[in-house]
Amino acid sequence: MDDKNILEKVSDNIRLARLQKRISQEKLAEMVDISTKYLNMIENRKANPTIVIVVKICKVLNIELSAIWSE
Repeated sequence: MDDKNILEKVSDNIRLARLQKRISQEKLAEMVDISTKYLNMIENRKANPTIVIVVKICKVLNIELSAIWSE
């Protein structure tokens, strides 16, 4: 798996988990302490989040870290 595929998977799964929890980008960004613009860039595959940000997102969304990497 190359870097592009990893970024696509992480971005898509973050967006999917957020939508399933019915949380807006604005609210999630606030809860994770990042800008809405940065979260939007993550979800749209324009930014590569650090593992710290991914862990924070998982905690806020109450999902396992492994769920972000799954197909």
